Amino acid sequence: MLLRNERVRPFLLAFLFLFTQVGAQNVPPQSPAVLNASPAPSVAAAQTPAAPPSGRAQPDVAGSHTAPRAQDSQSGGEGAVQPGQDQNQPSKDNTTFVFKAEVQNVVLHATVVDDKNRLVMNLERSAFSIFENNQPQTILSFAREDVPVAMGIVIDNSGSMREKRDKVNRAALNLVRSSNPQDQVFVVNFNDEYYLDQPLTNNINLLKEALEKVEARGGTALYDAIVASADYMKRTARLQKKVIFVVTDGEDNASRETLEEAVRHLQEENGPAVYAIGLLGEERARRARRALETIAQRTGGIAFLPRTIDEVDEISRTVAHDIRSQFAIGYKPTTPKSEGGYRIIRVQAHAKGYGKLTVRTRSGYYPGQELTQ
Repeated sequence: MLLRNERVRPFLLAFLFLFTQVGAQNVPPQSPAVLNASPAPSVAAAQTPAAPPSGRAQPDVAGSHTAPRAQDSQSGGEGAVQPGQDQNQPSKDNTTFVFKAEVQNVVLHATVVDDKNRLVMNLERSAFSIFENNQPQTILSFAREDVPVAMGIVIDNSGSMREKRDKVNRAALNLVRSSNPQDQVFVVNFNDEYYLDQPLTNNINLLKEALEKVEARGGTALYDAIVASADYMKRTARLQKKVIFVVTDGEDNASRETLEEAVRHLQEENGPAVYAIGLLGEERARRARRALETIAQRTGGIAFLPRTIDEVDEISRTVAHDIRSQFAIGYKPTTPKSEGGYRIIRVQAHAKGYGKLTVRTRSGYYPGQELTQ
């Protein structure tokens, strides 16, 4: 992660170097015995940069990342990055879902609704059929559990959102309060740039402070913000289930990423489901609506397009209920992951007493690393 003030670091380092050189010229020479008695600095100390001024962290799509400042990294969340902790090693606490590189099973988080769009939660393993590239797959694991989730709250901070942020912030906090208490949540505010204003935590007060960092200026780099958030989650989140909750009021007009590139990134194996709220006016609403619907549908989430800002709070509670009412279904693909290529997923559900059942989950994935139980 790059700090907001990371841009000035090269100038600060150059200034410190010049200051050190000038100071060294004014120090009287010491005898060889004194110089040899001074212990040489450790490699770690020599490579540690000066502590940056406090600021807001910025996800970096390019892949060059600096750890968040210490006060954020240790701010009350089990999922926060701790000094010296290797994120590629299994957690030593009681967290159930931990990182394992090169796991063969695919885990789907699926929501089932009936023909009246009501959630259905009383299904057995035998009710489900999974197809990957039209080939039937054998279900190896099945659960109906409210497991904790790693969640990114990604909020539009462009100029047009100024009057809407108070209600959006309240809705986002209600989403957290209505979710599993073991969830790990981070906050990204974006306009034509994007900033990690709170790393993963379960401290509601820290999340509230991050959401209140409102500048309401600039354009809308929606795709960049979502991609950077997914990348941050992939590197730091230890929980297997991942969700991005995004709220925007306009069409992307500032991203380097295209819609297709953003969707491709999100469809990496074990990528997050995206739940999107579009507060869209009539102007350019069609393209913005299409973008949100595409991102949500491909990742197993939902796109909501309310007519007024007053509907956002109820939508956030609906999202929380949806996340907590899912089936976790695991299978081992019949096609080796080493073959690569995009895999299309289709899940069906049939059960006595129900008419048509619809299963919502990700539409496919690109094989790679994933998390598992």
